[in-house]
Amino acid sequence: MSASPDRRESEQPLLSPAELEARLRQIGRERYHSLHPFHRLLHGGQLNRGQVQAWVLNRYYYQSRIPIKDATLLSRCEDAALRREWRKRIEEHDGSAAQGDRPANEGGIERWLVLAEAVGLERDYVVSTEGLLPATRFAVDAYVHFVRDKSLLEAVASSLTELFAPKIHEERIAGLLEHYPFANERTIAYFKRRLTEAPEDVKFGLAYVTREARTRDQQEQVLAAVRFKTDVLWAQLDALHHAYVEPATPPPGAFLPEGPQEW
Repeated sequence: MSASPDRRESEQPLLSPAELEARLRQIGRERYHSLHPFHRLLHGGQLNRGQVQAWVLNRYYYQSRIPIKDATLLSRCEDAALRREWRKRIEEHDGSAAQGDRPANEGGIERWLVLAEAVGLERDYVVSTEGLLPATRFAVDAYVHFVRDKSLLEAVASSLTELFAPKIHEERIAGLLEHYPFANERTIAYFKRRLTEAPEDVKFGLAYVTREARTRDQQEQVLAAVRFKTDVLWAQLDALHHAYVEPATPPPGAFLPEGPQEW
């Protein structure tokens, strides 16, 4: 009698930390949203004003939900060391006041709103999330729910798309500065800050999952969590491309660009 799929899965040998990391990086090479046509258009300077505004507006919802997602993870965590480490992720996005020798941090959400104003969006409109694409809301909310409902291991693992983030931030910084008049040191500060924040976050997250994934089944859960997160990111760009590039049919209630679209 042949073994069941679940049984065969559990009998696969445990991956070494290096093998697990290699599998994670392979997911990035195959599935990360840097490969999406929308990003290639953005980084190549081929999007008009309204298309860039739509990207900034919709991406804000993702940015705004990251600290909520992280707070959800913290609420489930009994490990004080993990809580201490994870708290700083909330500060990275929400910001923090100056304390002693530590300077104030305006936070990633504020830096994103600076970008939004630079591309011609009103801050209050962006924060309201009016005009958001339904698919953006569904995809981002699915990520928050994943972190809330899955195991703590899977919740931490889902953050590991940050393994692939520095490369896309480097490409974005270069592309925006080269092609768009709104881009300067202040307006692209979000991406520059993530060049240093993301590797620090990845170092901890990767060490955590390689330590805590003690069975092959758990390692497969880690890999599935990262694949899920790449789907979340890809789905957001699919929605943007469909609504604002091809066939350019935004759904009812979605943001509609106004005025001249040339930069």
